[in-house]
Amino acid sequence: MSTLAAVSGDLGSIAYGLAAIGPGIGVGIIFGQGVQAIARQPELTNVIRTNMLLGFALTEALALIGFVVPFVHSGG
Repeated sequence: MSTLAAVSGDLGSIAYGLAAIGPGIGVGIIFGQGVQAIARQPELTNVIRTNMLLGFALTEALALIGFVVPFVHSGG
């Protein structure tokens, strides 16, 4: 018996949970590295913060795409 066949419930919810792992790790990396960069070069705080927020927005867009795609492909 396949492991996937033993899973019951809405597979869209499971797919979104798996799709949220990548952006979650990405956001952690973005802000962790951003804090390190600000600590090393405090005079560039505004530039680094701008780049952090841009990276955060693009990474969160992946999470939103991961939320929408299972529902679009479910046919319902």
